[in-house]
Amino acid sequence: MKTIIEPFKIKSVEPIRFTTKEERIKILEVAGYNPFMIHADDVLIDLLTDSGTSAMSSDQWAGIMRGDESYAGAKSFYNFEAAVKKITGDEFIIPTHQGRAAEKIIFSILGGPGKYFASNTFFDTTRANIEFTGAEAVDLLVEIGKHPEQRAPFKGNMDVEALEVFIKKVGKENIPLIVLTVTNNSGGGQPVSMQNIREVKNVCKKYDLPLFLDACRFAENAYFIKLREKGYENKSVLEICQEMFSYADGSTMSAKKDALVNIGGWLSLNDEVLAMKCRNLLIVTEGFPTYGGLAGRDLEAIAQGLEEIVDEHYLQYRIRSTEYLGEKMLSAGIPIIEPPGGHAIYIDAKRFLPNIPPEQYPGQSIVCEIYIEGGIRACEIGSIMFGKYDEHGKLIPAMMELVRLAIPRRVYTQSHIDYVAEVLIEVYKNRSKIKGYKIVYEAPMLRHFTAKFKPL
Repeated sequence: MKTIIEPFKIKSVEPIRFTTKEERIKILEVAGYNPFMIHADDVLIDLLTDSGTSAMSSDQWAGIMRGDESYAGAKSFYNFEAAVKKITGDEFIIPTHQGRAAEKIIFSILGGPGKYFASNTFFDTTRANIEFTGAEAVDLLVEIGKHPEQRAPFKGNMDVEALEVFIKKVGKENIPLIVLTVTNNSGGGQPVSMQNIREVKNVCKKYDLPLFLDACRFAENAYFIKLREKGYENKSVLEICQEMFSYADGSTMSAKKDALVNIGGWLSLNDEVLAMKCRNLLIVTEGFPTYGGLAGRDLEAIAQGLEEIVDEHYLQYRIRSTEYLGEKMLSAGIPIIEPPGGHAIYIDAKRFLPNIPPEQYPGQSIVCEIYIEGGIRACEIGSIMFGKYDEHGKLIPAMMELVRLAIPRRVYTQSHIDYVAEVLIEVYKNRSKIKGYKIVYEAPMLRHFTAKFKPL
């Protein structure tokens, strides 16, 4: 059949509160024109993030009831550990309350002034955890990934030649870790090929450097490999996942994405000495090594979610539903990163609003307009999130000015997505009236979460 249906039935519903356009204008003003500061009750369709916003299955809710809340050695931990090992093959599995907690632990131990970490593209919280230690985070995205309008099957890849140049430039002794983010979130939710993972691993092996996966969306990445990479069309998603992880020496994971839960994560390693250091820091910051800041019920939900995420009927629906929104936007002329990614559609704000310069934050302008027009909450991924200042206080813009429409898993139906497309098309038709914004307050790190703005 041509029609791809949701591979689930709806068992419980949550009502949505409708607001008027006039109400939303006032709400946005009170929030300092920052969608992160809007109360969730005032949002009609929430595409701010796909992190922790999934709808859990009946089996996951059953696992919640089975959760063993013993402080040490809970049965739920061993179920969680077995599920993670089945996918990653890693020896040491350390639970954390979310992905950035795993990042905080590993980069606190390996980072510090004079150290460098390289990735295809670091996401904002990963970069912040690196830079907080005094180390430097370097993005080495393949060239095609820097051009939103161009299509390629694996635009999330790392530039392997640039990686070798980088290693020779800063010295391998100053590089504790290389990271591959799968899929490449900041690069538009674009996948990384198995060939690229192997090539990066070969460079790491040549210079005796460990390779980690930032694995938040590992199953979506694996499904793209199955669809697009020769030789993998007849392999199961689980087999592809296992091969991906086999080239890595460990992983950080936000289970709030591809484990279909509302909280949780892990740090997985094969280095026993490093694992001991990480567990010691875990005890100080997160909790005992067999719960790591999570309740037993959360561990059970993650274990079940990892079974469900590799189901190919689910992944077919997930990838196709995101693509569906992208196609509707492209048919209306709305510029996006092409082809559509796995977990989100990324609007190219530079082409959407060519008359608004980076220092007036075109992505934020779009974010505000789509909330006013239709109550949709989205996230700027551009010079607010990644911009820096030079020694004179002048903005150094981000490589791309994007707006991310992150689609929660198993939450919205096709009619919701049709509504999103309708709102975006209306905003695009009236784009000539949209103005830029200026920052009136910002924090020194991760400013996009709490910054306040004013329209120009």
